[in-house]
Amino acid sequence: MAGERKKITDDVACPCGSQSSYGSCCGPVHADGAGLGSTAEQLMRARYSAYVLHDGEFLLRSWHPDTRPATIGFDAEHIWRGLRIEATTGGGGLERTGTVEFRARFQHFGRNLELHELSRFERVGGSWLYVDGFDPDAGGAGRRQR
Repeated sequence: MAGERKKITDDVACPCGSQSSYGSCCGPVHADGAGLGSTAEQLMRARYSAYVLHDGEFLLRSWHPDTRPATIGFDAEHIWRGLRIEATTGGGGLERTGTVEFRARFQHFGRNLELHELSRFERVGGSWLYVDGFDPDAGGAGRRQR
């Protein structure tokens, strides 16, 4: 994994944009798994924050074993700028599967870009895991793992 994990204190705003502090939002999920989120959306937010913080260990741990890559690298020129949740289906406390549609803004080599993805999640052994995702603007084509 390229790059070192970025440090953040518990009292600052959570990178996921929840309006909560990192210590009361994604921090506990990153620190001990915390069920890897109580909902699919909470795991999506924690994964976004992990990309911001270059926390490859958490990203791999929260990835479904059937689709998990061997490693994750980070591009120093890729700067995450914001997350917006568009919609969720399922993914609640009593459900086994769920989806989260989101838009994540980022800069890459000074260009402002946006990732639009519909992510699939599955509860395995009591924990939510990321399965895969695709660009809904592409009509379901281009399924990818992020």
